[in-house]
Amino acid sequence: MKDKLLFSFLVILTTGLMGSSFVVAKIGLLYISPLLLAGIRFTIAGSIMMLFVRLFKRNHPQTVTTWGKIIIIGAVQTAGVMGAIFLSLRTITSGESAILTFMNPLLVVLIGTLALGMRYRVIQWLGVLVGFLGVFVTMGSHLDLQIGTLFGFSSAVFWSVGTLLIKKWGGSIDMWVLTAYQMLFGGIILLVGSFFLEVSYLVINPTSISILLWLSIPASIVQFTIWFYLLQKGDSGKVSAFLFLAPFFGIVSGWFVLGEDVGLPLFIGGSLIFAGIFLVNWPEKRRAVKVPVTKNLE
Repeated sequence: MKDKLLFSFLVILTTGLMGSSFVVAKIGLLYISPLLLAGIRFTIAGSIMMLFVRLFKRNHPQTVTTWGKIIIIGAVQTAGVMGAIFLSLRTITSGESAILTFMNPLLVVLIGTLALGMRYRVIQWLGVLVGFLGVFVTMGSHLDLQIGTLFGFSSAVFWSVGTLLIKKWGGSIDMWVLTAYQMLFGGIILLVGSFFLEVSYLVINPTSISILLWLSIPASIVQFTIWFYLLQKGDSGKVSAFLFLAPFFGIVSGWFVLGEDVGLPLFIGGSLIFAGIFLVNWPEKRRAVKVPVTKNLE
């Protein structure tokens, strides 16, 4: 019972941080260009965690192969996901980008089935479809086919691939070390991308510094550490299904912080989201096994 309560708390905390980060980032874009904001965010977060894991002498990888895996995870999970999201925001709205990004639980099931041979039950497939429908209803009801749409869909692909890579490789790597270095490497890649792909701008004031600190520590260090922990401890398809909560929390935080309208789509979409999560986590029926009874012949 305690384990389930802890799991539920961690899911709500990490998805709440994910959802609210959209709102904080939206405010941050008034002061810092998109890729530069993402790059500074994860470079700061990764550097802080790197000092932490070295100070407490966490178990670091001893082989070049393992370090290569961490770099790949950082390139996919941090640089790929965040870079694609921010590039998509140049031509489509944040709501449209979120709809596409949080398709990744469905893609986890698809890619996991096709590439890794994972098996999911029909009711789990139904759950991710219902959950995605809930995200679609919650975030909006239309998508314009633009270059930003491709970038938004790419963020979902990157995230689903990153999820499966963490599940496949993460078990042999210290969770704190993995979180620290994948964010650091991903942040550096984003900074390089900012230099080549955008006209950078940076306004330094108390507001922009506060935004960077929030995005770097609670919304990055805390969020990613919890997320990776959940992925290592549970089924990647089931855990990823809870990401449907993130856009729900994004809508709520947008209403609370920015005064954005909250209407019927939120309640309908929210209900579908919770229904999808329930279906994906529907317990599998255990078949009773008959044990032959041997008579005592004495």
